[in-house]
Amino acid sequence: MAETLTIVSARVDDMPVLLAQLDRLGVHPLLDAHFPTHGNWVGLSLGWVSGLWLTHILSEGDHRLNHVAPWAKQRLQTLRECTRQPVHPVDVGDDRLASVLEALSDAMRWNAFEGALNQHTRRVYDLQPACVRLDRTTANGHWSVTADGRLQFGHRKDHRPDLPQVKIMMSALDPLGMPVATDLVPGQRADDPWSIPAIARVREGLGRRGLLYVGDGQMGALETRAYIHAGGDDDLGPLSERQLPPAILADYLAPVWAEEQILTVIHRAPSGGPSQLIAAGCERLEPVTAAVAGQPYSWRERRLVIRSCQLAQAAERGLRGRLAKAQAEITALNTCGRGRRRCADASALRAAVATLLTRYRVHGLLHVR
Repeated sequence: MAETLTIVSARVDDMPVLLAQLDRLGVHPLLDAHFPTHGNWVGLSLGWVSGLWLTHILSEGDHRLNHVAPWAKQRLQTLRECTRQPVHPVDVGDDRLASVLEALSDAMRWNAFEGALNQHTRRVYDLQPACVRLDRTTANGHWSVTADGRLQFGHRKDHRPDLPQVKIMMSALDPLGMPVATDLVPGQRADDPWSIPAIARVREGLGRRGLLYVGDGQMGALETRAYIHAGGDDDLGPLSERQLPPAILADYLAPVWAEEQILTVIHRAPSGGPSQLIAAGCERLEPVTAAVAGQPYSWRERRLVIRSCQLAQAAERGLRGRLAKAQAEITALNTCGRGRRRCADASALRAAVATLLTRYRVHGLLHVR
């Protein structure tokens, strides 16, 4: 008798690639090892449920829990063939995903899992890390603020003090951009002491020293730099006025103004064009002492004093623009016209001039008589 052939057509899209990559990274067994479930857990393990959920998020660009089960129901054949697991829509239902979220919220278990994943990733890709970049950002939203919640009101850089925020720190390998550690802290926390826990997690996850940590001005706090050097690593980042007061910077620049300091020039050679001067500067070696875990630690710090040509040109254009605006408005103070009131006396005129000089930050540069 003739055999009946059943053909099933299904769109696979990027699911096989995503599932294979998760399997190569060892995400499923690592999650199962670090997040054990209770005895009443049935069906797919927590690691496989998390892998399917990650695949849905990356493939569909949607993190909502209630969309995962319908998505899996339409792709059961593909998911079962790619995972070799008896996938069922119930395995990725709302309740199961909520249980996964609750399990992954254990900070101690997550840190251990993250370190194990980094070690495995390094072996898979034969990575030899040398540089780690630390960067932070904020995310805000229209949320209710609770006493123990992550979303809190704090100092903001986007001029939205009316919205609560959460602060996020990302530590990534350079130049790959591969995340090594991610930290979330409440929005009212200060930035300076936040770098040390992030560096500690990177050290634990990579298991290596002698790395270069690159960050912004918040990483330039004295305690952070001491912690990095005491652990056998190096740091690179700008020093703020708090760490390098103007008086010390003026002392660094005094030999430059006196033409006693030889500057090192830096050129950039673009393809197909002449080289361009982009910066000039010098370096200083400074002895630094700070306390690390209650013990004094000393090291010699290499400080680069750099003049960026592009930044200097932009600052000059801004200064000339402020001077022009201040001069025009000061001249207009003594101009008659409809709707304009002249200053009553010389003292009022001097006060108005001082206000404009302060507004445009040109004190000592624009002389008025």
